[in-house]
Formats: sequence, C-alpha cells, structure tokens
Amino acid sequence: MPTQQTITAGVDGSPGSLVAADWAAGEALRRDLPLRLVHASEPPGERGRFDGSGAAARLETGVLERSVQQLDRWYPELEILDEQVTGSPAGALLAAASSSALVVIGSHGAGRLTNVMVGSAALAVATRASCPVALVRAADTPDGKHQDAADRPVVLGLDLDRRGDELLEYAFDAAASRRAPLHVVHVWTAPMTEESEAVDPMPDKERLMASELSSWRRKFPETHVDQRLVHDAAGHHLVQSTSTACLLVIGRLIPTGPHLGETAHAAIHQARCPVVIVPHN
Repeated sequence: MPTQQTITAGVDGSPGSLVAADWAAGEALRRDLPLRLVHASEPPGERGRFDGSGAAARLETGVLERSVQQLDRWYPELEILDEQVTGSPAGALLAAASSSALVVIGSHGAGRLTNVMVGSAALAVATRASCPVALVRAADTPDGKHQDAADRPVVLGLDLDRRGDELLEYAFDAAASRRAPLHVVHVWTAPMTEESEAVDPMPDKERLMASELSSWRRKFPETHVDQRLVHDAAGHHLVQSTSTACLLVIGRLIPTGPHLGETAHAAIHQARCPVVIVPHN
C-alpha cells in the first residue's frame, strides 16, 4: 500500500472507468503526484457464482495491466502505481482514500465500479471517504479519453452556513491549476413569510460571501472569481450550471456523518461535468 499522496482511480475494465482514470491522470499531472490505479475483485469462490462457468474470473484477468499500459502510452511522463485488491470496489477505494489526495470513479460502464451516478459502491465512497471524491461521466469519444472543456469555469456550490476551508481551498486550487475562472455560487430558497415581515437577505449574504472569499482571493490573485447569489432550488441551479462548467465542487459536512444531502444527490445524478465532493468540518 503506497504511503505517499496519490491521485487514485478505480478501474474495472469498462470504458467508463478508463475515462475516469484518464481524467485522474490529468489531475495527477497538474498536481505533480503519482497516479494510482486500483482494481478490486471478489475472492475466487465468489467469481462466476451465478453461472458456474468462471466467466467473471476470466474477465477480471489483465484488467489492471491493460489499464496501466493504456495510460502509460497516453502519459509516458506520468508515474503510475498499480494495486490489485481482493474484496469489494467500495472497500478498496475507501482504504485507498487514507493515502490519496483524491479518489476518482467513473460512470456509465458495465462493471461494478461504474454506474456511479446511481450505484451503491460510488455512494459509499462519496459519503465515507476521508479525502475528496471525483465522479466522472464517460465521454462519447472513440478512444475513450476524457475531454476537458477548454476555458470553462470551475463552479463551487457554497453553503454560507456550512462553509469550510477544505472546500474553498480545493475549489480555488482546482481553478488555479486549470487556469480557469472560479464561479462561487450560493443558492438559497427564502422561507414563507408575510410580505410585511419579509427582509431581503441579499445584502447580508453579499457581505458574508465577500468576507469569506477575501483571504482566498489574496492567496490566488491570478484566479478570476465570480461570486453569485441565486434564489432558486440549489440542486436544480447547480445542475444547470454544469452545462458550461469543467468541474463542479460541492461539500460534504463531516459532523453529519456518512450522508449526502439533496443538493449533492442531484449533482451526482444529473451533472454534465465531473463532480468533486469534498469532506469538511
């Protein structure tokens, strides 16, 4: 088990997991970190248990080796580590998270690690991992490579009542490493009140957001930051924002336990770009 920080991607031989691994390779190069590919397979007695033919075991053979060879061809300058694990994909990635800067999982494939937008394995990793988790949709490209959209912003969904330095640092660093603008969005729905008692929350929210971002703007002076306050359903608005984004960053509050709120669920099921979930206090 590697002890150094890595960008870790789960692979299972499907096109979706290869796209995720390709995206993870880009992250590793941007951060000057090794890429670790993890392949998990069930114990021998569990493979092929549905038809008795052992077909599942044969399909598992060479998955990790083929993934390493493909990425090595695409990125000869990248250090690639590989790890074969016996057990569940979710368990393997949760264990790997302790020495990872980021865990990456793909979607829309045929294997157990894929279909992450609705899969229990991906939800387990996203809600329990000790490091940020990226969920990457498969790209409709002939060679299976993920295509990063040029000049698109990183979008940060920020809850002004539950913000955290880990979340803000990840979003600013992601934008800076891509030389992309950062759009910080706070979305809220006003409670029902009598019109005579209604108080416009916008001025207070503007001041709070400006105060929260000021130190990060100074730390990342070359990153263009656009702060937005939107009265809408948070999940709906953030999903809509992903149509023009290269990355959506949202938080998971650690003190609430292994749980994703409605906004995060909407994002991971419907977002049109990669989504990173950052655990924070």
